[in-house]
Amino acid sequence: MKVALLTEGTYPFHAGGVSVWCDQLVRGLPEHQFHVVAVTSDAALALATRLPRNVVQVTRVPVWGSAPPQRRGGQGASRRFLEVYRHFVASVVNPDGEDAVPRFAESLAAMYRYGQEANLGAALLSNEALGQLSSAWHEAGARPGRSRSRGVAISFADALTAADLMEHFLRPLSFVPPEADVYHAASNGLCALIGLAAKWQHGVPLVLTEHGIYLRERYLSNLDGPGTHVVKSLLLGFFRLLSSAVYEQADAIRPASDYNQRWQIRNGADPRRIGTIYNGIDVSAFTPDLGEPEAPTISWLGRIDPLKDLETLIRAFRHVKERLPEARLRIFGSAPSPGDRYLSAFMDLVARLRLNGSARFEGRVAHPADAYRAGTIVALSSVSEGLPFTLIEAMASGKAVVATRVGGVREAVGDAGLLVAPRDDVGMAEACVRLLTDPCLRRELGARARQRALERFTVEQTLEAYRGVYRQLGSSVRTPRPGPQDARMAPSAAWRPT
Repeated sequence: MKVALLTEGTYPFHAGGVSVWCDQLVRGLPEHQFHVVAVTSDAALALATRLPRNVVQVTRVPVWGSAPPQRRGGQGASRRFLEVYRHFVASVVNPDGEDAVPRFAESLAAMYRYGQEANLGAALLSNEALGQLSSAWHEAGARPGRSRSRGVAISFADALTAADLMEHFLRPLSFVPPEADVYHAASNGLCALIGLAAKWQHGVPLVLTEHGIYLRERYLSNLDGPGTHVVKSLLLGFFRLLSSAVYEQADAIRPASDYNQRWQIRNGADPRRIGTIYNGIDVSAFTPDLGEPEAPTISWLGRIDPLKDLETLIRAFRHVKERLPEARLRIFGSAPSPGDRYLSAFMDLVARLRLNGSARFEGRVAHPADAYRAGTIVALSSVSEGLPFTLIEAMASGKAVVATRVGGVREAVGDAGLLVAPRDDVGMAEACVRLLTDPCLRRELGARARQRALERFTVEQTLEAYRGVYRQLGSSVRTPRPGPQDARMAPSAAWRPT
């Protein structure tokens, strides 16, 4: 069977938990061939991992950098495109409106067909399209009832910025999806667009796995991100509808936690198509080490990313130092680039809090087990998580853990660790001090954690579950789906630029 594995910003070009999961999947199912279709920042990224032999092809779909090659059809926006785009922006401006999700989905299907034959990017940035976006915002604000646009004017700069960003996000619609027996999206969002296109083009079944909730993470990143209220509202409307459209059209949804299920159902997923598959690890690679570092040490391992909220961990460590002056904090992981802004921000915080001598950024570690052995305890400070590999691996290593109560963390840890609220530096500090000063409690929780990992989170369990999903969907009859449609729009009709 040939599986098209869809990724966004992860495997095989970046490290992190999702990349680990992808690597486990392709290596653990050697009976299947995998074509990795990766949504990337640009076309020049180098592989970050060695690929197994059953990865027969890797295709980049860059959404930044230069625009994709222009297809025939000129630089303008056709009348037919503008008809479709009108429905698209009406739904994005008012994502709570009646029929917003199906209208959005049918617009995507129509724009996909346009993008196969004409220059979708040029049409999205045309003066006519910008005018429609501005008009839709004004019309939504003029309607009775609550609206995010009420009383807030949209400027030309707002319209241009939002349209430009959505042009980038919609570039996967200009990509020709390869033939495969099953499409498997490693997250919702931009890479799942390619899975929808494959359904429209080839009738291929789509599996969706979510580790963290894509939409929730977009909300979190937009809260503190740059941009005006108008731009943020438009982008969040876009991502909200995109997530819901994928949930509605995916043939099988396999979240990494029951927590994710609740989010997915709330945003339109059919409960009958949902079943949790926990992340699993090779427990033999993580064995308990009875030794501990001389100084009380907190170890952290992960991707350097705002969602990991290292600022809270740093602030918590300052409180720990007030109680335990000899304490150490060791941070292991990789940043997107040496000059990464978030890496610089939390290193500046370390300096401002005068923790340079005791809080260290160690960089990438040869094996995760080395990072866990370096700590007396292991901490996780994230504001969003699926079912984090770092916690499961630390638990399999027999380490007592302190983690934030987000996503699937509660399901992972159970009663085998201490949980605190996200962004609560004082609460995290108190939990860390408690474990660092109580060796009996550390040993008890470490033993519980090891047993829990052995019982619930093995890679063999994960692989067998996905093997069953592929078997079931790969045997289904393919019927190309032109996408949802109604009397107002018929994207499956002869779809030609005029």
